[in-house]
Amino acid sequence: MDTEHIVIVGGGLAGATAAKTLRAEGFQGKVTVVCAEDEQPYLRPPLSKEFLLGKAGEDTVPVLPDGWYRENDVGLLLGEAAVAANPAAHAVLLRSGTELQFSKLLIATGAQPRRIPLPGSDLAGVMTFRTFNDSRRLKEELAAGGKKVVMVGSGWIGMELAAAASSYGNTVTLLGLEDVPLSTAIGPELGGFFRSLHEKHGVQFRLPASAAEITGVGKAEAVVTNSGEVLPADLVVTAVGVVPDTALAEAAGLDIRNGIVVDSSLRTSSPDVFAAGDVANALHPFTGEHHRSEHWSNALNGGKVAAKAMLGQDVMLDIVPYFYTDQFDVSMEYSGYPTLAAGAVPVIRGSLEENSFIAFWLRDGAVVAGMNVNQQRVQKPIKALISGRVQVDVGRLTDPAVPLDQLLPVP
Repeated sequence: MDTEHIVIVGGGLAGATAAKTLRAEGFQGKVTVVCAEDEQPYLRPPLSKEFLLGKAGEDTVPVLPDGWYRENDVGLLLGEAAVAANPAAHAVLLRSGTELQFSKLLIATGAQPRRIPLPGSDLAGVMTFRTFNDSRRLKEELAAGGKKVVMVGSGWIGMELAAAASSYGNTVTLLGLEDVPLSTAIGPELGGFFRSLHEKHGVQFRLPASAAEITGVGKAEAVVTNSGEVLPADLVVTAVGVVPDTALAEAAGLDIRNGIVVDSSLRTSSPDVFAAGDVANALHPFTGEHHRSEHWSNALNGGKVAAKAMLGQDVMLDIVPYFYTDQFDVSMEYSGYPTLAAGAVPVIRGSLEENSFIAFWLRDGAVVAGMNVNQQRVQKPIKALISGRVQVDVGRLTDPAVPLDQLLPVP
């Protein structure tokens, strides 16, 4: 190669942020972003929130403005998938037959929706949810209202989609494998809070329940549950999680374990190959364990760290994990380590009944996770409590009269 060439495979937030960071850090070599979709890299959170609800237009979804790639001399290959990578030869083969030589490679291929092999999955009116086009299609299906929607999946995306469908005036029934929605993530008490929120807006639950079959002639007409109940359906949406898209990494011989195994600087098992975003199972300095996160904050910060690491800088992905959700009139933010919070009973500051509270999970006297509902500007002290491993008095922690900043050590 006559010049350094960094190839980024993946057209999401991690890949686009990495490209932006490379230029911001002064990298003058060649940069190419390979996008399997025909869309320039875009943000995923609006797809199930603002864009789906018609509160934001298509121009708010791209990661970077139109023209940025051209203005910053970044090659953007749309509708072009990478089908093979040879780390030893420093080469990536594209579906079109083009071979790209690289000095550094970033794999940011994200994840694919988990699919359930249900009878009737191929009927019209049955869809999964992951891409910009999925969101466009679902918005078109929901916007007029009056439809019977069956949502399969009671996780964060399933609950957001159920809220959107109901907000448009559709009848929504949600199936999930848990006794309480979201209880695996935040426990039964807080999962029950979100269930009650949805029920107040007319969403019906079948829990625990799964879909056994989708019936209809040419198009979906009903979902048959594992108990034999028949739920009329004009539209069936499956949102049962995602699986990391590791096909390229596996073919390249990289270490795989619940994603691409990387160190805290997002280096893979092969020199000059890095991974970031949903596909990366990264070693976190705080816990000493590998974590794979599917949230936008991880993709955003992972793209930055990967870019700087590829430039030889001494960096680590050491942020406190963060995500947020908007459902009906509830806005929630969560920061923390689910593995450390597992099994802990949250303590509450505020009132679940008034839809305004903060939940804290503690381990060994320190906050390891915090979730605020309809409370603004509290994430900074929550993250500081977590990252500082601050020993807290539970009485003061749960007292709304005590500012969270006062629980932090005096610098």
